[in-house]
Amino acid sequence: MLTSGPTPVKTDSPRPTLARLAERIVRCRLCPRLVAHREAVAANPPRRYRGQKYWARPLPGFGDPRARVLLVGLAPAAHGGNRTGRMFTGDRSGDWLFRALHEAGFANQPTSTHAGDGLRLEGAYITATARCAPPANKPTPEEMARCRPFLREELDLLSRVRVVVALGKIGWDAYLRTRRELGLGLPRPLPRFGHGAEASMPGDGVTLLGTFHPSQQNTFTGRLTRPMLRAVLRRARRLAGP
Repeated sequence: MLTSGPTPVKTDSPRPTLARLAERIVRCRLCPRLVAHREAVAANPPRRYRGQKYWARPLPGFGDPRARVLLVGLAPAAHGGNRTGRMFTGDRSGDWLFRALHEAGFANQPTSTHAGDGLRLEGAYITATARCAPPANKPTPEEMARCRPFLREELDLLSRVRVVVALGKIGWDAYLRTRRELGLGLPRPLPRFGHGAEASMPGDGVTLLGTFHPSQQNTFTGRLTRPMLRAVLRRARRLAGP
C-alpha cells in the first residue's frame, strides 16, 4: 500500500543545487600539482597539527544561500582550510576575517576554528578563486582557470547578491573575468583593484568592493589593519541593504 507523506513545499532556495555543486567540487582532481600538494601537507603536518585528520580535498564555498554579499578570496591555506574543511577556518587570515564579519553583522561569532564550531553566516557567502591549497599560496593561471567554472555556477545560483567583496587583487580579477564569461556587463575601462576601491557593474548594478587580503603578509606589516577591513565590510552591509 502506498502511503502519502507531507506535501513538498516549493521553495526558490538554491540550497539543493549549491549542495550538488559542493559535491562536485570536493571530488575534483583536475590539477595534479594541487592534488599532490594538498595531500602531501596532510601526510606530513607540522608538529602542532599532528594527529589531526586533514580534509585534504577541494573546498566548496559556504554561507547563506540567500546572501546579498559575496566574498571572493584566493585559495585555502595548507594548514587552514585544507586541514579543517572550511574556507578561512583554522588560520590567522580567518581570525581577522571572521572577527570583521562578526563586527559587521554577517557572522554569529567572531571566531572560526573548525567546521563544527557553530559558525553561521547571515547575508554573506564566502568562496575562492582556487579551491585547493596551492604551493607557496600561488595557484597558476591555468589552475585558476580550471576552477573558474565553479565560481560561474555560484554566481548563477546566488541570485540575490548585490555586493561582491574581493579579498585581494586575484579575487577582484577572478570576479571580473567570471562576469565576462557569463556575458554580464563590465565597466569600461575595467576598474583597477585597490583597498577601498568601489565599482558599479552595468546592467545588474552589483557593486564590487576591494580590500587587501587578510594574509599575514598584509596584517603583520600593517598594510591591512582591523579598522580598514571592518570599514569595507560595513560598507558592503550598507550597500547590500536589508
